[in-house]
Amino acid sequence: MIYNRKIVVVMPAFNASKTLQKTFDEIPHDIVDAVLLVDDGSHDDTAQLSKSMGIPTYVHRGNYGYGRNQKTCYNEAMKLNGDIIVMLHPDYQYTPRLITAMASMIASGEYDVVIASRILGVGALVGGMPRYKYYANRMLTFFQNVLLSYKLSEYHSGYRAFSRNVLERLPLMENSDDFVFDNQMLAQIIYFKFRIGEISCPTKYFDEASSINFSRSVKYGFGVLWTSIRFLLNRLKILHSRIFDLKCNKLPSIEQPESYYSNVENLR
Repeated sequence: MIYNRKIVVVMPAFNASKTLQKTFDEIPHDIVDAVLLVDDGSHDDTAQLSKSMGIPTYVHRGNYGYGRNQKTCYNEAMKLNGDIIVMLHPDYQYTPRLITAMASMIASGEYDVVIASRILGVGALVGGMPRYKYYANRMLTFFQNVLLSYKLSEYHSGYRAFSRNVLERLPLMENSDDFVFDNQMLAQIIYFKFRIGEISCPTKYFDEASSINFSRSVKYGFGVLWTSIRFLLNRLKILHSRIFDLKCNKLPSIEQPESYYSNVENLR
């Protein structure tokens, strides 16, 4: 806990068996109250390894996508009554050692959301980020800062922390089940005027670290552009999109049973 705020770390996983132990070991367990993992139909033994490590583990019945994985993560974190929820990829691309700093920024009451930015500082290319991804990141971030009338160093980091209030209020179930979920969620956070802080984060690209390929990166890029355009059109009252309507589908209630995933203890 930090300032009596319960900290829950969620790990959306896909084929992370080679890096899970190292990631878990570096989590600051002295302030983290709970850790859970959601496996999105991995082809390796991620789920069984997670279970053997004593991590509450949930398994999708298929490979539903990164966005659906996050929806499951946040729903299960809410069941644990987390006050601050930190999303950490178990592929060790982001350092778990920043969890304390990120959670503290929210626990202080100054921020609702904290993004660990790979762009602040000079670590992205040094850490091995492919140049095409780096320059695409910079161009898309410039485009979004203009259309969203905001200023972030990047919109594409997968290392984030949220207050419970953010997860309860956003219509997250309207978002994509694919990679663009991240960007839609950040656009929603800005649209509904939650407070965002950033922290510099080193990045590591290596063979075991998950990364989408070029074709999926292009698809993601177009999704980002469309999300930004919809944001602007909704703000101008020209378009009504369900992802920018607080009355639309939020995370399932904690009593609602799920049919597409199970606790690993219940799998045969």
